[in-house]
Amino acid sequence: MISSCFLFFYLVAGVCFILALKGLSSPLSATKGNVFGIAGMALAIVTTLLIPEESSFSRYAFVLLAIIGGGLIGAKIARDIPMTALPQLVAGFHSLVGMAAVLVAITSLIEPQIFGIGVVGGIKTSSLFEMAFGAVIGAITFSGSLIAFGKLQGLIASKPFRFMLQHKLNATLAALILALVCFFVIFESYTAFFIFVILAFALGFLLIMPIGGADMPVVISMLNSYSGFAAVGIGFTLGNTLLIITGALVGVSGAILSYIMCKAMNRSIFNVILGGVNIGSTNASKSGQNEDKAVKIGSSEDAAFIMENAAKVIIVPGYGMAVAGAQHALSDMANVLKAKGVEVKYAIHPVAGRMPGHMNVLLAEANIPYEDVFELEAINGEFATADVAYVIGANDVTNPLAKTDEKSPIFGMPILEVGKAKTVFFVKRSMATGYSGVENPLFFADNTIMLFGDAKKVTEEIVKDMENS
Repeated sequence: MISSCFLFFYLVAGVCFILALKGLSSPLSATKGNVFGIAGMALAIVTTLLIPEESSFSRYAFVLLAIIGGGLIGAKIARDIPMTALPQLVAGFHSLVGMAAVLVAITSLIEPQIFGIGVVGGIKTSSLFEMAFGAVIGAITFSGSLIAFGKLQGLIASKPFRFMLQHKLNATLAALILALVCFFVIFESYTAFFIFVILAFALGFLLIMPIGGADMPVVISMLNSYSGFAAVGIGFTLGNTLLIITGALVGVSGAILSYIMCKAMNRSIFNVILGGVNIGSTNASKSGQNEDKAVKIGSSEDAAFIMENAAKVIIVPGYGMAVAGAQHALSDMANVLKAKGVEVKYAIHPVAGRMPGHMNVLLAEANIPYEDVFELEAINGEFATADVAYVIGANDVTNPLAKTDEKSPIFGMPILEVGKAKTVFFVKRSMATGYSGVENPLFFADNTIMLFGDAKKVTEEIVKDMENS
């Protein structure tokens, strides 16, 4: 009777997590989705702690200490982290989930009687497989997420890292891991367990290092999926129904999101899983290739005059906007333009920024109306009818080399067709390349005007000039 009661509460918590995912699928319901997620997690923790056979004073004290300590650290990080660092924060948290799965698997192997899965030397075969699955996926998630964090933080070069026989080495490691897992499940070998865990750490490193910066949003999504499946494996080991449900939700939703993003970028989902997202050559177009070409440099007055006399302006935000914190200034500019009768829309590329939905979060933070924000498929056809495309801190997502240069690491990625607008303003600090390291030939186009400077300051100056005109 008691176990049925707790299963009921686990089921309610699982429903809360499903409602959370549904809410997070739209900016309009995202807040409600977060509330459901928090409520579900709170219910899950309380229910687990109240299970009689798992309850003890020392256990409560330890768990409460961990919750308070972890909560304080998490709150401190969440309050202090800038929005520009959100992608690497997500990658860092994914690594913690992966390592947790590895540590639980190790504990289960050393003290199986605690989890009711047998005794040392006599662990259930199914439990051995479950802990091996959780440990392998967790190890790959941990090391892969650390590499993603390093690339996003600038600690590791964002360009793809490749070497000869790379894929053959990955395949060999995967085969060795599989063979060792089978050996472990049959003979319960500690040696085999720790060897395949170490190899899984190495495989995670090798899978993510070849992936370049332009494809990092897909990697973040896929690592999220990995962390969910790692939780599923450990959920079976612990016999925790809710952990299995939540892990499955995270794993499957992350995989679906990765598939959607790969489709939007003309990438293969199998290449992502195998660590080969960048299908182009590393000898891509580099900065300085167009050194002899002249660019048109404009001023805030030029931009203000052209935009306030336009009929339609499409704004294209990128990571540079996030770095400068220019979303509020951008909102002010759009409001001034609308007051002057100009139609204003925002174009969001699926991989703008460095994680899925990065730009949407920033625009929502500035209270920009959701109905003004459009995805690539919905807005791309309108650039030809736009008087101005205002590209603020974006590069790779507008680079036409993605369509024309087969040697480019961004080749095949759909782009926002900003070059079709009558006038294109690029707001940048310098002529530096984007995250992929590929120079954008649109900088030198006849209809392009460069606005150099901090994105926030440039946009604020444009607003002042329009207000004073």
